[in-house]
Amino acid sequence: MGPHPAVAAIRLAVRRVLHDVLTDLTDPADRAAATPPLVLVACSGGADSMALASALAFEAPKLGIRAGGITIDHGLQPGSDLRAAEVVNRMTALRLDPVESVAVRVGRDGGPEAAARDARYAALDEAADRLGAAAVLLGHTRDDQAETVLLGLARGSGIRSLSGMAEVSGGPGRTRRYRRPFLHIDRQTARKACMVQSLPVWDDPHNIDPAYTRSRLRHEGLPALEKALGKGVVEALARTAQLSRDDADALDAWAADAEAGVRDADGRLECAKLYALPPAVRRRVLRRAVVAAGSPAGSLFARHIEEVDRLITGWRGQGAINLPGRVEAQRQGGRLVIRQG
Repeated sequence: MGPHPAVAAIRLAVRRVLHDVLTDLTDPADRAAATPPLVLVACSGGADSMALASALAFEAPKLGIRAGGITIDHGLQPGSDLRAAEVVNRMTALRLDPVESVAVRVGRDGGPEAAARDARYAALDEAADRLGAAAVLLGHTRDDQAETVLLGLARGSGIRSLSGMAEVSGGPGRTRRYRRPFLHIDRQTARKACMVQSLPVWDDPHNIDPAYTRSRLRHEGLPALEKALGKGVVEALARTAQLSRDDADALDAWAADAEAGVRDADGRLECAKLYALPPAVRRRVLRRAVVAAGSPAGSLFARHIEEVDRLITGWRGQGAINLPGRVEAQRQGGRLVIRQG
């Protein structure tokens, strides 16, 4: 008899991602001669990440991959260090190696959820670099994706915000570090996989705390949508994320190609040529230019770009537009000048 369907589903998802990781590595002959690649799982001890850790521990050795784990102690709750130590023990029991707990200090920028996320990813990046990991697996599920799409919709910041989380992502130089094998698996399947494997799980009290926006969406917003629209809402939102991502990627590529054509010989943006571009492409060109001038991407919202866009489409002699990061945009003699003050 084969494994329970929930266990089979999580293992298949991880197996596919591990094959992709191996494909991304160097020539197979070089790979065989080198130290086996290391893949880490980011594990909070919750059902999603424990299911992911168990699947990685099962699948990685069959592909000649070393499997390790990292848990992040955010220090936001009493006894968080003890919980982190328990998660380390659980990952060790799965025969993951190396296994580490990393304590972080959570700042205040962007609110508690964003600050915790920033601290977590910074710690995961550091650990992956230090340990030489080929990839880090994250346990985000289809339900998490649906929540992310709704949060993006509430921000009203365009199609990119509706594209949710990418299956593969990363920072500069590490564009394919993070992998999300469970984006097509629902949260209940991950929890069932833990139950049938007798894996203990920890339920983070923050996930039911109404002080957090995502928690309210999870326990109030999505259930209300399902009641009104039917049980297919989560799957439909996840599908919307993928379609939106495909569209946004295409528009981003178009904007990257168009940018060179709207600059003069001195590299300045020409307003007439910008005006001729489709609005979706023009705004992406403007956003790229503003970020290149030093405006933090995370602080740049649709309303900022709309103000800059009006210098092109609604020119009335208005003055400079102040943007995050002490960047200003100003129209001068048919050119758009974007610089840091």
